[in-house]
This record gives sequence, structure tokens and C-alpha cells, in this order.
Amino acid sequence: MFAGLINDAKAAVSHLVLRYVARASVAIPFVLALGFAVAAIAVMLVERFGHVTGYWIMAGGLAAIGIGAAIAVSVKEHEEEAADQKAEQADTGEVVSDATAEAMLQAPLALLGALFSAPGGAAGAFKIARVLGRNFPLVLLLVMIGALFWPTDRQDSEVGGAEARPDGFRPADPHP
Repeated sequence: MFAGLINDAKAAVSHLVLRYVARASVAIPFVLALGFAVAAIAVMLVERFGHVTGYWIMAGGLAAIGIGAAIAVSVKEHEEEAADQKAEQADTGEVVSDATAEAMLQAPLALLGALFSAPGGAAGAFKIARVLGRNFPLVLLLVMIGALFWPTDRQDSEVGGAEARPDGFRPADPHP
């Protein structure tokens, strides 16, 4: 009875997987070419400006590209969020509870306190600060990537019974 349904589901999934594998196989040479282009730019900058200045320029350029990409992704996510909120008229709930968010905010301070109170902790903290200072562009890039995944606050809203989603689904009224 369900054999036909299962076979249709398998065919749909395999078609979807094959389509994305084909897209990925086309993208791989372009990703490799981009890697070689970045390496060539780095070599050209080193030849023209020297090692330190060339690498700083390269790091700044890549950080600027990252900032631009982060802004573009943020704007796109904001637009998608507004469209979803308008279509569904419901808040799906917080992914991270308030207590978890507060713990995430206090965790770095607690780890820093534990580091300084441990024997030899101050010297270790200064060594870590020195390494982070040397690799400041990389640290800055990692902080910006982390900011993309930081939870955002959403306003609570009620389910509206008047509008349906674009697929025609009408959510049930939570207050009968």
C-alpha cells in the first residue's frame, strides 16, 4: 500500500540530491580558481609593498569583503524575516531561552575570572593576549562571523486567523 508512496519519496529525494551534487561539482573549480586568485594577489602585493605591508593590505581587503558579505546576508535575512513574519503572523518562539542567552553573556567573564585566579593565570592571559594581538585581523574576522550567529530578540506576536501563508495553510486559532 505504501510502497508506491515510499518509492515516490525516494525518487524525489534522489533527484534533489543529484541536482545539488551537480551544482556543487560545477562550483568546485570556481572555488579553487578563487583560491589561486587570492594567492596571486597576495604575491603581487608582497612584491610591490613588501611582506608585512602586503599581508596587512591582503588581510584588510579580505576583512572588507567579509564585512560587505555580512551586511548583505544581514539585510537579506532581515527581509526574509519580515516576509515570514508577515506571511505567518506568528512567532515561532525563541531558539535560545533568556536564561541561556544570559549565561552566554556571562560565560566569557567567568572564564576570564577563572583564568586569572589559576596559578600562573595572569602570565597565561598575557600570552593569549599577545597571540590574539598578532593575529588581530583573523580575530576580528572570527568575531564578525560569530556576530552573524548571535541570537537576536524577536517581538512576541499572536497568530492571526485572517491571513494564510502563501502555501494556503491557515494556522489554527490558539484561543478557541
